[in-house]
Amino acid sequence: MKNQTVIVLDFGGQYKELIARRVRECGVYSVILPGNSPLERIRALDPIGIITTGGPMSVYKPDSPRCDKALFEMGVPILGICYGFQLMSYTLGGRVESCTVSEYGQTDMVCDPGSAFFAGFAQNQTVLMSHTDRVTAVPEGFVATAHTADCPVAAMENPAKKLFGVQFHPEVIHTEDGVKMIRQFLYSVCGAAGDYSMDDYIDRQVKAIREQVGSDKVLLALSGGVDSSVCAALLSKAIPNQLVCVFVDHGFMRKNEGDEIEAIFSKRDLQFIRVNAEERYLNKLAGVSDPETKRKIIGNEFVEIFQEEAKKLNDVKYLAQGTIYPDVIESGTDKASTIKSHHNVGGLPETMDFKGVIEPLRGLFKDEVRRVGRQLGLPRFLVERQPFPGPGLAVRVMGELTKEKLDILRDADAIFREEVDRLRKRPNQYFAVLTNARSVGVMGDERTYDYVLALRAVITDDFMTCEYAPLSHRLLSRVSRRITNEVKGVNRVTYDITAKPPATVEWE
Repeated sequence: MKNQTVIVLDFGGQYKELIARRVRECGVYSVILPGNSPLERIRALDPIGIITTGGPMSVYKPDSPRCDKALFEMGVPILGICYGFQLMSYTLGGRVESCTVSEYGQTDMVCDPGSAFFAGFAQNQTVLMSHTDRVTAVPEGFVATAHTADCPVAAMENPAKKLFGVQFHPEVIHTEDGVKMIRQFLYSVCGAAGDYSMDDYIDRQVKAIREQVGSDKVLLALSGGVDSSVCAALLSKAIPNQLVCVFVDHGFMRKNEGDEIEAIFSKRDLQFIRVNAEERYLNKLAGVSDPETKRKIIGNEFVEIFQEEAKKLNDVKYLAQGTIYPDVIESGTDKASTIKSHHNVGGLPETMDFKGVIEPLRGLFKDEVRRVGRQLGLPRFLVERQPFPGPGLAVRVMGELTKEKLDILRDADAIFREEVDRLRKRPNQYFAVLTNARSVGVMGDERTYDYVLALRAVITDDFMTCEYAPLSHRLLSRVSRRITNEVKGVNRVTYDITAKPPATVEWE
């Protein structure tokens, strides 16, 4: 059965995947397309609604991303968010200008509860604003339905044409009734039936994998993270004894993690190969400090090693990858900003001779992947494992990588995670970062000049935004004492209290 679909048109905003995820949480299937997608491509998906995202540009600039004016004449309900709201107004004859006072963060807003979009909501709302432009005049046929102290048009609508726009971000947790507003748009305006669920996902994927693969063997890069682990479990269920898992140990794993991965997967119904490549990676990364360059080198080296292993396996015909939807989106499309590169996105080199690529998780968000993992019976500690970047500790060590730095970070990170793990209510992610700064200290009667270590712990439900976790001073003091006493090379510990935005969860 074909699910009803809502299209999220991306104009470069960093929250597009969160919008799509919110739509799915409301029981409606969503896909993300570039903002300039041809109307034929949009019509082919037969959407019941369209949401246009935020973005970093100004709609009145010549090089800003645009869409076909006919998009707003299709008769499909549209909700414009931030830049998408401004684009709707500008395209249809409204006026958009630079703000006299920009708005960032949580803001008090007054809305018209009698409007179609805000029907049933309280008049006073707390919303997240993040803009330097604003709509100063709405297009003909529209009415303004909300305002703030500095933004006279915080929302507008044309109910007859089912066109709605909001300057704020309803998809983030900082907008208190935001998800309810999205749900109201989906069900009251778009007429959603709520026919999307994950209940039969495994059965559908097992059938699709078997039809594609037949009796051939499949090669999978197994990192031990949630995505590749769930991918391995799904493939082994679909094609038992036809899966070859290659674990490339680049030397950037957390303490004891490589051995844990081998212990778990070497006992499953698949062929497990471990490649110890720490020295090889460190040689390639010698003298490299830029984080994006690190990622690219690590990704390229991964492909090289994979090619080498694939050549040893003459009977392997397919390559599988644990690619998930945010990987594809974050790697940058059209005018979207590239947050970070992913080595499992972007196509295979021509020298890799496979029939094709199998990516059974490509359309799922992380929470959906975890649910599939639980249904497949993977251990809870593995399915609920904290997010860990593909390049591992290589991007949690500031500056040039050395084995000494990695070992220092591994030990310090293990202490921090051990202490936080004892909490009854833990943050969503917590880890240590080895900065490239050194500071003067004193141990015993001697002067030291060692590294500054940073601790990071965040609270979030989506990882698109986050707040720092208010860990107790007692806990932080205990962690600091343990690290400076037990880890040689660190004489100062700091705690990162920055939210996202303006920071990211990771430091690099």
